[in-house]
Amino acid sequence: MCQDEDAVDVHDHLPARIRRRVTGYGSRRAASFTVLSDSTTATVTPSGHSAVPVSVTTPGGTGVVGSFYYLPPPSFRLLPPPAGPLTGGNTATLTGLGLYTTYEVLFGAQAAAFTVDSDGQLTVTVPAAASAGPVTITVRTRGGTAGGVVYTYLDSPSITAVTPNKGPVDGGNLVVITGTAFSYTTGVTFGGTPALSWRIASDTEIHALLPAGELGPVDVSVITLGGTVTASDAYTYLGRFAVLGGASVTNTGPSEVTGDLGVSPGTSVTGFPPGQVHGTIHITDADALQAHADLIATYDTAVAQLPDASLSGDLGGLTLAPGVYNAPTSLALTGTLTLDAQGDRNAEWVLQTGSTLTTATASRMLLINGATARNVIWQIGSSATLGTDTAFAGRILALTSIAVNAGVTIQGQALAINGSVTLDTNTITRPW
Repeated sequence: MCQDEDAVDVHDHLPARIRRRVTGYGSRRAASFTVLSDSTTATVTPSGHSAVPVSVTTPGGTGVVGSFYYLPPPSFRLLPPPAGPLTGGNTATLTGLGLYTTYEVLFGAQAAAFTVDSDGQLTVTVPAAASAGPVTITVRTRGGTAGGVVYTYLDSPSITAVTPNKGPVDGGNLVVITGTAFSYTTGVTFGGTPALSWRIASDTEIHALLPAGELGPVDVSVITLGGTVTASDAYTYLGRFAVLGGASVTNTGPSEVTGDLGVSPGTSVTGFPPGQVHGTIHITDADALQAHADLIATYDTAVAQLPDASLSGDLGGLTLAPGVYNAPTSLALTGTLTLDAQGDRNAEWVLQTGSTLTTATASRMLLINGATARNVIWQIGSSATLGTDTAFAGRILALTSIAVNAGVTIQGQALAINGSVTLDTNTITRPW
């Protein structure tokens, strides 16, 4: 409201020429005014819009003394992404209207540094927060205050498991990564290589399709808007070979090998056909040479593991929990050996045998409660002999040779470092 004449009589001590001054903004009078001096009046502006002339009326007349600009109230939205780490420091972009005179930006109660790019855009450095969760962004300008836009502070992600944690160097298999704070994931890598594809199943689970890799363990990383987590050596790339001999590979009868078959440093592969290889045969080529070197490295790693328990004699009738088992001399298997993963699909067994492994006719291995053949290593100090019709599981790493008698099936690998692998009407399937 504008003051009337009586209301300004408090200024009667001023000269008469300024006592009756009235200020106008366009067609509206000032809501109130105070004459400070012969040349200065403090006013409270009325409502209005756009640019209007400012006039002053005194007993001596009316004159226009300048212009006043009414600013529109601001409005804005947050460009994606609408979330970030607790530590802040990332950049957020606000776009809208009426932002040119911004003087404060708040994320919750925290003030943010910002740059006015134009009347329609602010570039903001997000401040740190004490805890995860949503906060409201507030923008204050000379034209007013706007809010209601939400930004979410995120916890850093974590990885608890990669399942399965082993697979082929060719990639293409599906794994499940479990952990926390995955909802804003932007990338997944294996050994630094991006996954072929991935999807967020939930805040605690990601499904990823593996890229090709190099033999051996690699780090698994999940990149999110809340940060990056890396699990060291969380996934292991396994070789293509189902059968590898150091001196030779020989076969009798219609054996079926699923996976590659090779020999190195020897040069002899016989019996294919009638045997069939659903893969590639490698005779001392670059792949066979590398596979032989990788076999030695894997064998040495298995030997070096510290045992959790000892074994001796015959394994028939035993049920083994995951772990490293050591037999100083030879082992036999008559009947059934059960490996119980106890619900852990990544459970592993290393069975260290100082000398030989021999299975009796029709012996078998039973894998239960999530146990898988790819996670079973038989480290054989000399040679392995699998008796007729044995149903075997695991990766046989023999220092010398492997004899696979008629009717044997192997869900795994038969890999001999120095000697030969001998087959006879067998089915050998690489378990990945």
